[in-house]
Amino acid sequence: MNVHPNTPTFGMPLRGLLLVAGIYTFVWGAFFKWFGSALLQWLSMDAVVDDLATNTFGTFGMVVGVVIFLSAFYPLSWFYLIVAGAAGKAISTGWFLILYSDIVGWNKRSIFHVTFNELLWLILLLIILYKANKTKTYVKSLPAEK
Repeated sequence: MNVHPNTPTFGMPLRGLLLVAGIYTFVWGAFFKWFGSALLQWLSMDAVVDDLATNTFGTFGMVVGVVIFLSAFYPLSWFYLIVAGAAGKAISTGWFLILYSDIVGWNKRSIFHVTFNELLWLILLLIILYKANKTKTYVKSLPAEK
């Protein structure tokens, strides 16, 4: 089969990024779930941090991580999982900014967390979502084989 160079494809590197994003999100969710107070104290550069409930935030992060991880197996068929994962990352970013940013303050650790653990992965997920949508639309436009 001869493939035109402009034919959209969803390659293995994008699936790999989905797998890594899912694992990374799950692990950070687990950190918040089981080490929430210590993690918030570390993010605040050892300032005094009230004992906040991070269990729900961590559980949400773990669920989002599993959803993103599962989306890598059938990214075109399970397109809605990529959408749910990107939405989950956006929600967790907003959740952290609204609930925890005032408490931990803005320092190099909290800025690193928001930038590299939330926003960078959200941007990559949106790019992957765009590529998956483009490929899925192309595949649907192909004539059915007999």
